Amino acid sequence: MEMMPSRTILWFRRDLRLCDNPALLHAARDGRTVTPVFVLDPTLIAPSGAPRLAFMYRALRSLNESLDGHLVVRSGDPVSIIPELSAELMASEVVVSRDYAPYGRRRDGAVGNRLGELGVDFVGKGSPYAVPPGTVVKSDGMPYSVFTPFSKRWRQIGWADPVEPTDVAWFGAGDIPSEPIPDEPALSCSLPEAGERAAHARWEAFIERGLETYDTLRNEPAVPGTSGMSPYLRWGQVHPRQLLADLDDLDDSPAHSVFRQEIAWRDFYADVLFHHPDSARHSLQSKMDKIVLDTGAAAHRRFDQWAIGRTGYPIVDAGMRQLLATGWMHNRVRMIVASFLVKDLHLPWQWGARHFMRHLVDGDIASNQHGWQWTAGTGTDAAPYFRIFNPASQSLRFDPSGDYIRRWVPELEHVPAPDIHAPASSRAGLPLGAQAPMLDHGVERVEALRRYRDAMGR
Repeated sequence: MEMMPSRTILWFRRDLRLCDNPALLHAARDGRTVTPVFVLDPTLIAPSGAPRLAFMYRALRSLNESLDGHLVVRSGDPVSIIPELSAELMASEVVVSRDYAPYGRRRDGAVGNRLGELGVDFVGKGSPYAVPPGTVVKSDGMPYSVFTPFSKRWRQIGWADPVEPTDVAWFGAGDIPSEPIPDEPALSCSLPEAGERAAHARWEAFIERGLETYDTLRNEPAVPGTSGMSPYLRWGQVHPRQLLADLDDLDDSPAHSVFRQEIAWRDFYADVLFHHPDSARHSLQSKMDKIVLDTGAAAHRRFDQWAIGRTGYPIVDAGMRQLLATGWMHNRVRMIVASFLVKDLHLPWQWGARHFMRHLVDGDIASNQHGWQWTAGTGTDAAPYFRIFNPASQSLRFDPSGDYIRRWVPELEHVPAPDIHAPASSRAGLPLGAQAPMLDHGVERVEALRRYRDAMGR
Protein backbone atom coordinates (compact mmCIF):
# COMPACT_ATOMS: atom_id res chain seq x y z
CA MET A 1 0.00 0.00 0.00
CA GLU A 2 1.46 3.35 -1.06
CA MET A 3 1.93 5.81 1.82
CA MET A 4 0.43 9.30 1.61
CA PRO A 5 3.05 12.05 1.38
CA SER A 6 3.60 14.03 4.53
CA ARG A 7 1.49 17.21 4.59
CA THR A 8 2.93 20.61 5.42
CA ILE A 9 1.36 24.01 6.01
CA LEU A 10 3.15 26.97 4.44
CA TRP A 11 2.02 30.03 6.37
CA PHE A 12 2.54 33.17 4.27
CA ARG A 13 2.97 36.48 6.11
CA ARG A 14 5.18 39.16 4.51
CA ASP A 15 6.66 36.87 1.88
CA LEU A 16 3.96 36.85 -0.82
CA ARG A 17 5.96 35.24 -3.61
CA LEU A 18 6.92 31.82 -4.99
CA CYS A 19 10.39 32.57 -6.40
CA ASP A 20 13.39 32.57 -4.07
CA ASN A 21 11.30 31.51 -1.09
CA PRO A 22 13.33 29.26 1.26
CA ALA A 23 10.25 28.48 3.34
CA LEU A 24 8.46 27.16 0.26
CA LEU A 25 11.44 25.07 -0.80
CA HIS A 26 11.63 23.51 2.66
CA ALA A 27 7.90 22.87 2.84
CA ALA A 28 7.83 21.12 -0.54
CA ARG A 29 10.91 18.93 -0.02
CA ASP A 30 10.66 15.22 -0.79
CA GLY A 31 7.37 15.69 -2.63
CA ARG A 32 5.39 16.75 0.43
CA THR A 33 1.90 18.09 -0.11
CA VAL A 34 1.74 21.77 0.83
CA THR A 35 -1.22 23.79 2.05
CA PRO A 36 -0.66 27.54 1.50
CA VAL A 37 -2.29 29.70 4.17
CA PHE A 38 -2.71 33.38 4.95
CA VAL A 39 -4.26 34.54 8.22
CA LEU A 40 -6.10 37.86 8.34
CA ASP A 41 -4.82 38.90 11.76
CA PRO A 42 -7.02 41.59 13.37
CA THR A 43 -4.06 42.86 15.40
CA LEU A 44 -2.35 43.89 12.18
CA ILE A 45 -5.41 44.83 10.16
CA ALA A 46 -7.05 47.14 12.71
CA PRO A 47 -4.40 49.91 12.61
CA SER A 48 -3.96 49.71 8.83
CA GLY A 49 -5.48 52.36 6.60
CA ALA A 50 -7.25 51.77 3.31
CA PRO A 51 -4.14 52.02 1.06
CA ARG A 52 -2.22 49.38 3.04
CA LEU A 53 -5.18 47.01 3.15
CA ALA A 54 -6.02 47.46 -0.52
CA PHE A 55 -2.44 46.78 -1.60
CA MET A 56 -2.23 43.73 0.65
CA TYR A 57 -5.49 42.31 -0.70
CA ARG A 58 -4.30 42.85 -4.26
CA ALA A 59 -1.02 41.13 -3.42
CA LEU A 60 -2.96 38.19 -1.97
CA ARG A 61 -5.09 37.90 -5.09
CA SER A 62 -1.98 37.88 -7.24
CA LEU A 63 -0.41 35.22 -5.04
CA ASN A 64 -3.58 33.15 -5.20
CA GLU A 65 -3.50 33.29 -9.00
CA SER A 66 0.08 31.99 -8.91
CA LEU A 67 -1.17 29.19 -6.64
CA ASP A 68 -3.96 28.29 -9.08
CA GLY A 69 -6.53 29.32 -6.47
CA HIS A 70 -5.20 27.11 -3.66
CA LEU A 71 -4.55 29.85 -1.07
CA VAL A 72 -6.45 29.14 2.14
CA VAL A 73 -7.56 32.32 3.88
CA ARG A 74 -8.69 32.35 7.50
CA SER A 75 -9.54 35.26 9.82
CA GLY A 76 -8.65 35.49 13.48
CA ASP A 77 -5.84 35.14 15.96
CA PRO A 78 -3.05 33.05 14.39
CA VAL A 79 -2.31 31.54 17.81
CA SER A 80 -5.64 29.75 17.48
CA ILE A 81 -6.07 29.55 13.69
CA ILE A 82 -2.77 27.83 12.79
CA PRO A 83 -2.97 25.03 15.41
CA GLU A 84 -6.63 24.44 14.54
CA LEU A 85 -5.81 24.16 10.84
CA SER A 86 -2.88 21.86 11.64
CA ALA A 87 -5.20 19.51 13.51
CA GLU A 88 -7.79 19.73 10.74
CA LEU A 89 -5.24 18.67 8.14
CA MET A 90 -3.24 16.32 10.37
CA ALA A 91 -0.19 18.28 9.26
CA SER A 92 3.24 17.26 10.46
CA GLU A 93 4.76 20.74 10.32
CA VAL A 94 4.13 24.43 9.75
CA VAL A 95 6.79 26.34 7.83
CA VAL A 96 7.24 30.12 7.83
CA SER A 97 9.67 32.81 6.79
CA ARG A 98 11.06 34.09 10.08
CA ASP A 99 9.60 37.30 11.48
CA TYR A 100 11.97 39.45 13.52
CA ALA A 101 9.64 42.30 14.51
CA PRO A 102 8.41 42.48 18.14
CA TYR A 103 4.81 41.44 17.53
CA GLY A 104 5.82 38.74 15.06
CA ARG A 105 8.29 37.21 17.50
CA ARG A 106 5.71 37.12 20.30
CA ARG A 107 3.07 35.68 17.99
CA ASP A 108 5.39 33.02 16.58
CA GLY A 109 6.52 32.04 20.06
CA ALA A 110 2.91 31.48 21.10
CA VAL A 111 2.05 29.60 17.90
CA GLY A 112 5.15 27.41 18.27
CA ASN A 113 4.17 26.50 21.83
CA ARG A 114 0.66 25.52 20.78
CA LEU A 115 1.94 23.47 17.85
CA GLY A 116 4.46 21.74 20.11
CA GLU A 117 1.61 20.58 22.32
CA LEU A 118 0.07 18.98 19.22
CA GLY A 119 3.34 17.35 18.16
CA VAL A 120 3.60 19.58 15.08
CA ASP A 121 6.95 21.03 14.09
CA PHE A 122 7.18 24.80 13.64
CA VAL A 123 10.01 25.62 11.23
CA GLY A 124 11.40 29.01 10.24
CA LYS A 125 13.33 29.32 6.98
CA GLY A 126 14.60 32.53 5.46
CA SER A 127 13.67 36.09 6.35
CA PRO A 128 12.57 39.32 4.64
CA TYR A 129 16.15 40.62 4.78
CA ALA A 130 19.35 40.09 2.83
CA VAL A 131 21.14 39.27 6.08
CA PRO A 132 18.86 38.18 8.95
CA PRO A 133 18.77 40.40 12.04
CA GLY A 134 21.18 39.26 14.74
CA THR A 135 23.74 38.01 12.20
CA VAL A 136 25.87 41.13 11.83
CA VAL A 137 27.78 41.58 15.09
CA LYS A 138 31.09 42.98 16.26
CA SER A 139 34.10 40.80 17.04
CA ASP A 140 32.95 40.62 20.67
CA GLY A 141 29.47 39.44 19.64
CA MET A 142 27.77 42.75 20.43
CA PRO A 143 25.39 44.38 17.93
CA TYR A 144 26.25 47.52 16.00
CA SER A 145 24.60 50.83 16.86
CA VAL A 146 26.15 52.86 14.03
CA PHE A 147 25.34 52.25 10.38
CA THR A 148 28.74 52.61 8.68
CA PRO A 149 30.59 49.81 10.52
CA PHE A 150 27.43 47.70 10.34
CA SER A 151 27.27 48.11 6.57
CA LYS A 152 30.92 47.12 6.13
CA ARG A 153 30.46 43.95 8.14
CA TRP A 154 27.12 43.31 6.42
CA ARG A 155 28.86 43.36 3.06
CA GLN A 156 31.60 41.02 4.29
CA ILE A 157 29.07 38.47 5.54
CA GLY A 158 27.13 38.59 2.29
CA TRP A 159 24.03 36.69 1.28
CA ALA A 160 23.03 33.59 -0.62
CA ASP A 161 22.19 33.64 -4.32
CA PRO A 162 18.49 33.60 -5.24
CA VAL A 163 16.98 30.18 -5.85
CA GLU A 164 14.44 29.15 -8.46
CA PRO A 165 10.94 27.92 -7.56
CA THR A 166 10.20 24.22 -7.44
CA ASP A 167 7.26 22.07 -8.45
CA VAL A 168 4.79 21.82 -5.59
CA ALA A 169 1.88 19.51 -4.89
CA TRP A 170 -0.65 22.03 -3.56
CA PHE A 171 -3.60 21.00 -1.42
CA GLY A 172 -5.66 24.01 -0.46
CA ALA A 173 -8.77 26.03 -1.20
CA GLY A 174 -11.30 23.96 -3.08
CA ASP A 175 -10.47 20.97 -0.92
CA ILE A 176 -10.26 22.89 2.37
CA PRO A 177 -12.71 25.54 3.63
CA SER A 178 -11.39 29.02 2.90
CA GLU A 179 -12.70 32.52 3.32
CA PRO A 180 -12.66 34.91 0.36
CA ILE A 181 -9.98 37.55 0.17
CA PRO A 182 -11.77 40.68 1.44
CA ASP A 183 -13.03 43.34 -0.91
CA GLU A 184 -10.84 46.39 -1.09
CA PRO A 185 -11.82 49.34 1.10
CA ALA A 186 -12.88 52.54 -0.62
CA LEU A 187 -9.82 54.38 -1.87
CA SER A 188 -9.12 58.01 -2.63
CA CYS A 189 -5.66 57.22 -3.97
CA SER A 190 -3.98 55.33 -6.77
CA LEU A 191 -1.73 52.39 -5.93
CA PRO A 192 1.01 50.57 -7.83
CA GLU A 193 0.15 47.23 -9.33
CA ALA A 194 0.62 44.48 -6.75
CA GLY A 195 2.10 41.01 -7.07
CA GLU A 196 5.31 39.16 -7.75
CA ARG A 197 5.11 39.65 -11.50
CA ALA A 198 4.54 43.39 -11.08
CA ALA A 199 7.49 43.59 -8.70
CA HIS A 200 9.87 42.10 -11.23
CA ALA A 201 8.47 44.21 -14.06
CA ARG A 202 9.04 47.33 -11.98
CA TRP A 203 12.59 46.27 -11.14
CA GLU A 204 13.45 45.49 -14.76
CA ALA A 205 12.11 48.87 -15.83
CA PHE A 206 14.20 50.59 -13.17
CA ILE A 207 17.34 48.74 -14.27
CA GLU A 208 16.76 49.91 -17.82
CA ARG A 209 15.78 53.53 -17.12
CA GLY A 210 16.75 54.57 -13.61
CA LEU A 211 19.45 52.54 -11.88
CA GLU A 212 22.46 54.21 -13.46
CA THR A 213 21.33 57.67 -12.31
CA TYR A 214 20.07 56.58 -8.89
CA ASP A 215 22.91 58.19 -6.97
CA THR A 216 22.30 61.60 -8.57
CA LEU A 217 18.49 61.69 -8.88
CA ARG A 218 17.18 59.77 -5.87
CA ASN A 219 16.82 62.94 -3.76
CA GLU A 220 14.77 64.87 -6.33
CA PRO A 221 11.06 64.28 -5.68
CA ALA A 222 9.90 65.81 -8.97
CA VAL A 223 11.63 63.18 -11.11
CA PRO A 224 11.25 59.38 -11.18
CA GLY A 225 14.69 58.86 -9.66
CA THR A 226 13.82 56.14 -7.14
CA SER A 227 13.14 52.47 -7.78
CA GLY A 228 9.58 52.21 -6.46
CA MET A 229 10.50 48.80 -5.04
CA SER A 230 9.71 49.54 -1.39
CA PRO A 231 6.09 48.25 -1.43
CA TYR A 232 7.23 45.01 -3.06
CA LEU A 233 10.01 44.55 -0.52
CA ARG A 234 7.63 45.28 2.35
CA TRP A 235 5.18 42.57 1.27
CA GLY A 236 7.85 40.14 0.12
CA GLN A 237 6.80 40.10 -3.52
CA VAL A 238 10.51 40.31 -4.21
CA HIS A 239 13.42 39.48 -1.91
CA PRO A 240 16.28 41.99 -1.44
CA ARG A 241 18.87 39.45 -2.49
CA GLN A 242 17.09 39.18 -5.85
CA LEU A 243 17.80 42.88 -6.31
CA LEU A 244 21.34 42.61 -4.95
CA ALA A 245 22.09 39.85 -7.44
CA ASP A 246 21.51 42.33 -10.27
CA LEU A 247 23.80 45.01 -8.88
CA ASP A 248 27.31 45.43 -10.22
CA ASP A 249 29.95 44.47 -7.67
CA LEU A 250 32.46 46.88 -9.16
CA ASP A 251 33.51 49.63 -6.76
CA ASP A 252 33.41 52.21 -9.57
CA SER A 253 29.64 52.01 -9.96
CA PRO A 254 28.35 54.77 -7.64
CA ALA A 255 24.68 54.24 -8.46
CA HIS A 256 24.83 50.53 -7.69
CA SER A 257 26.80 51.18 -4.52
CA VAL A 258 24.28 53.74 -3.26
CA PHE A 259 21.35 51.43 -4.00
CA ARG A 260 23.10 48.59 -2.17
CA GLN A 261 23.59 50.90 0.81
CA GLU A 262 19.86 51.61 0.90
CA ILE A 263 19.21 47.88 1.25
CA ALA A 264 21.84 47.80 3.99
CA TRP A 265 19.96 50.58 5.81
CA ARG A 266 16.83 48.44 5.69
CA ASP A 267 18.71 45.51 7.23
CA PHE A 268 20.37 47.80 9.79
CA TYR A 269 17.10 49.15 11.12
CA ALA A 270 15.69 45.62 11.31
CA ASP A 271 18.76 44.60 13.30
CA VAL A 272 18.39 47.55 15.68
CA LEU A 273 14.73 46.70 16.28
CA PHE A 274 15.60 43.04 16.80
CA HIS A 275 18.05 43.91 19.57
CA HIS A 276 15.89 46.73 20.98
CA PRO A 277 12.24 45.71 20.47
CA ASP A 278 11.00 48.51 22.73
CA SER A 279 12.28 51.02 20.17
CA ALA A 280 9.17 50.33 18.09
CA ARG A 281 7.28 52.51 20.58
CA HIS A 282 9.89 54.24 22.72
CA SER A 283 13.00 56.29 22.03
CA LEU A 284 16.12 54.21 21.55
CA GLN A 285 18.06 56.82 23.53
CA SER A 286 16.01 57.01 26.70
CA LYS A 287 17.87 60.13 27.80
CA MET A 288 16.01 62.00 25.06
CA ASP A 289 12.72 61.33 26.85
CA LYS A 290 13.49 64.50 28.81
CA ILE A 291 12.70 66.65 25.77
CA VAL A 292 9.62 68.77 26.45
CA LEU A 293 6.97 68.00 23.81
CA ASP A 294 3.57 69.49 23.10
CA THR A 295 0.69 67.04 23.53
CA GLY A 296 -2.42 69.04 24.45
CA ALA A 297 -5.50 69.95 22.43
CA ALA A 298 -3.68 72.67 20.51
CA ALA A 299 -0.92 70.18 19.64
CA HIS A 300 -3.50 67.78 18.21
CA ARG A 301 -4.94 70.57 16.07
CA ARG A 302 -1.50 71.37 14.70
CA PHE A 303 -0.95 67.68 14.01
CA ASP A 304 -4.18 67.57 12.02
CA GLN A 305 -3.00 70.51 9.88
CA TRP A 306 0.25 68.67 9.21
CA ALA A 307 -1.53 65.42 8.39
CA ILE A 308 -3.73 66.92 5.67
CA GLY A 309 -1.00 69.12 4.19
CA ARG A 310 -2.15 72.55 5.35
CA THR A 311 0.96 73.85 7.13
CA GLY A 312 1.67 76.68 4.70
CA TYR A 313 5.11 75.26 3.94
CA PRO A 314 4.81 74.05 0.31
CA ILE A 315 7.26 71.14 0.37
CA VAL A 316 5.72 69.81 3.60
CA ASP A 317 2.18 70.13 2.27
CA ALA A 318 3.16 68.49 -1.01
CA GLY A 319 4.59 65.48 0.80
CA MET A 320 1.62 65.00 3.08
CA ARG A 321 -0.80 65.26 0.18
CA GLN A 322 1.26 62.82 -1.87
CA LEU A 323 0.97 60.35 1.01
CA LEU A 324 -2.81 60.66 1.15
CA ALA A 325 -3.14 60.48 -2.64
CA THR A 326 -0.82 57.56 -3.35
CA GLY A 327 0.00 55.68 -0.13
CA TRP A 328 3.63 56.62 -0.69
CA MET A 329 5.97 59.57 -0.17
CA HIS A 330 9.38 60.36 -1.61
CA ASN A 331 12.11 59.49 0.90
CA ARG A 332 13.75 62.92 0.93
CA VAL A 333 10.36 64.49 1.58
CA ARG A 334 9.70 61.98 4.39
CA MET A 335 12.69 63.43 6.21
CA ILE A 336 11.51 67.00 5.61
CA VAL A 337 7.96 66.44 6.87
CA ALA A 338 9.24 64.44 9.83
CA SER A 339 11.64 67.20 10.83
CA PHE A 340 8.79 69.69 10.60
CA LEU A 341 6.61 67.60 12.92
CA VAL A 342 9.16 67.00 15.65
CA LYS A 343 11.26 70.18 15.47
CA ASP A 344 8.90 72.87 14.23
CA LEU A 345 5.68 71.60 15.78
CA HIS A 346 7.45 70.00 18.78
CA LEU A 347 5.23 66.91 18.65
CA PRO A 348 6.13 63.30 19.56
CA TRP A 349 7.78 61.34 16.78
CA GLN A 350 5.42 58.47 17.61
CA TRP A 351 2.46 60.49 16.31
CA GLY A 352 4.07 60.85 12.91
CA ALA A 353 5.30 57.26 12.81
CA ARG A 354 1.80 56.00 13.53
CA HIS A 355 0.32 58.20 10.78
CA PHE A 356 2.88 56.92 8.29
CA MET A 357 2.29 53.27 9.20
CA ARG A 358 -1.43 53.73 8.71
CA HIS A 359 -1.11 55.19 5.22
CA LEU A 360 2.13 53.91 3.66
CA VAL A 361 1.78 50.82 1.49
CA ASP A 362 5.51 50.25 2.10
CA GLY A 363 5.31 50.89 5.84
CA ASP A 364 7.89 48.65 7.51
CA ILE A 365 7.91 48.85 11.31
CA ALA A 366 11.70 48.83 11.63
CA SER A 367 12.51 51.30 8.86
CA ASN A 368 9.61 53.57 9.69
CA GLN A 369 10.13 53.83 13.43
CA HIS A 370 13.88 54.22 13.21
CA GLY A 371 13.69 56.62 10.31
CA TRP A 372 11.51 58.80 12.49
CA GLN A 373 13.91 58.43 15.41
CA TRP A 374 16.82 59.41 13.18
CA THR A 375 15.01 62.66 12.42
CA ALA A 376 13.90 63.18 16.02
CA GLY A 377 17.43 62.67 17.34
CA THR A 378 16.33 59.81 19.60
CA GLY A 379 17.70 56.91 17.59
CA THR A 380 21.00 55.53 16.37
CA ASP A 381 22.78 58.82 15.73
CA ALA A 382 25.10 60.04 18.46
CA ALA A 383 24.28 63.78 18.49
CA PRO A 384 21.81 64.86 15.80
CA TYR A 385 19.68 67.28 17.81
CA PHE A 386 20.97 70.26 15.81
CA ARG A 387 19.87 68.70 12.49
CA ILE A 388 16.76 70.75 11.75
CA PHE A 389 15.64 70.89 8.14
CA ASN A 390 14.63 74.29 6.79
CA PRO A 391 11.64 73.48 4.55
CA ALA A 392 12.27 76.33 2.13
CA SER A 393 15.98 75.64 1.64
CA GLN A 394 15.36 71.88 1.32
CA SER A 395 12.72 72.61 -1.28
CA LEU A 396 14.98 74.99 -3.18
CA ARG A 397 17.79 72.45 -3.16
CA PHE A 398 15.91 69.30 -4.13
CA ASP A 399 12.92 70.70 -6.08
CA PRO A 400 14.43 73.88 -7.55
CA SER A 401 11.87 74.19 -10.34
CA GLY A 402 8.98 73.66 -7.93
CA ASP A 403 7.45 70.96 -10.14
CA TYR A 404 6.90 68.58 -7.23
CA ILE A 405 5.11 71.28 -5.25
CA ARG A 406 2.92 72.26 -8.20
CA ARG A 407 1.82 68.67 -8.67
CA TRP A 408 0.57 68.23 -5.13
CA VAL A 409 -0.29 71.81 -4.10
CA PRO A 410 -2.28 73.03 -7.11
CA GLU A 411 -3.16 76.36 -5.50
CA LEU A 412 0.51 77.24 -6.07
CA GLU A 413 0.71 76.04 -9.66
CA HIS A 414 1.14 79.53 -11.10
CA VAL A 415 3.77 80.67 -8.59
CA PRO A 416 7.15 80.83 -10.34
CA ALA A 417 10.42 79.52 -8.98
CA PRO A 418 12.08 80.51 -6.75
CA ASP A 419 9.08 82.18 -5.05
CA ILE A 420 7.19 78.89 -4.84
CA HIS A 421 9.39 77.61 -2.01
CA ALA A 422 8.24 80.39 0.35
CA PRO A 423 5.42 82.22 -1.46
CA ALA A 424 4.27 84.10 1.64
CA SER A 425 7.62 85.93 1.65
CA SER A 426 7.54 86.82 -2.06
CA ARG A 427 6.70 90.26 -3.42
CA ALA A 428 3.52 88.93 -5.02
CA GLY A 429 2.40 87.29 -1.78
CA LEU A 430 0.19 84.25 -1.39
CA PRO A 431 -2.23 83.43 -4.21
CA LEU A 432 -5.92 83.19 -3.42
CA GLY A 433 -6.76 79.97 -1.56
CA ALA A 434 -3.18 79.21 -0.51
CA GLN A 435 -2.37 78.40 3.10
CA ALA A 436 -0.39 80.94 5.09
CA PRO A 437 2.50 79.52 7.14
CA MET A 438 1.21 78.17 10.44
CA LEU A 439 4.46 79.14 12.19
CA ASP A 440 7.78 80.88 11.78
CA HIS A 441 10.45 78.26 11.11
CA GLY A 442 13.24 80.49 12.39
CA VAL A 443 11.51 80.99 15.71
CA GLU A 444 10.65 77.30 16.11
CA ARG A 445 14.17 76.24 15.20
CA VAL A 446 15.53 78.29 18.10
CA GLU A 447 12.86 76.81 20.38
CA ALA A 448 13.68 73.26 19.28
CA LEU A 449 17.37 73.76 19.98
CA ARG A 450 16.56 75.16 23.41
CA ARG A 451 14.41 72.14 24.28
CA TYR A 452 17.04 69.68 23.09
CA ARG A 453 19.83 71.42 24.94
CA ASP A 454 17.78 71.59 28.14
CA ALA A 455 17.06 67.86 27.87
CA MET A 456 20.75 67.09 27.42
CA GLY A 457 21.83 69.40 30.22
CA ARG A 458 23.79 71.70 27.92
